[in-house]
Amino acid sequence: MKDLKKRTKEFSLRIIKLFSSLPSRTEAQVIGKQLLRSGTSVGAHYREAIRARSTAEFVSKLGADIRNWKKQVTGSNFWWSPESSSPNF
Repeated sequence: MKDLKKRTKEFSLRIIKLFSSLPSRTEAQVIGKQLLRSGTSVGAHYREAIRARSTAEFVSKLGADIRNWKKQVTGSNFWWSPESSSPNF
């Protein structure tokens, strides 16, 4: 679990760095903020789950988080996928 904790933190830091590199145009910032929220929430939700008092609570927390992540990732993928007709940032 320590490896995943470290990896989620590194992922969040990479997302923050990516957001910081976006141009200040409104379109880039709006879409970038969505990516920032969804990308940095992964580590926070994982840390909450590992503080569970039992295996059942851990599974419950992680299951709820996975459902939320899927929703957030779907939204981010829509804008960041190559098939998207979003403007070039």
